[in-house]
Amino acid sequence: MGEKGDLVRAHVYISGHVQGVFFRATTREQADRLGVAGWVRNLPDGRVEAVLEGPRPAVHACLQWCHHGPPGARVTGVEVEWEAPRGERAFRVR
Repeated sequence: MGEKGDLVRAHVYISGHVQGVFFRATTREQADRLGVAGWVRNLPDGRVEAVLEGPRPAVHACLQWCHHGPPGARVTGVEVEWEAPRGERAFRVR
């Protein structure tokens, strides 16, 4: 395990009742609050896809939030693929 400030990138797929419940907007709020860059978007199959990049503790905190999401969401699964950081600078909704 590296230093606490290591940058990491998580490519995340969230399933369940996650569209139409402000999941993207609240993911952006969480990311901004935690200092995480990346993006979030709805997928045609009903899942939400996100990329979370930043310091390891911040990305892990944002991932924990993704397991329950905003009020109204019912998360049934969170898949995470770890990737090399690509230098994301801000967080945006796609």
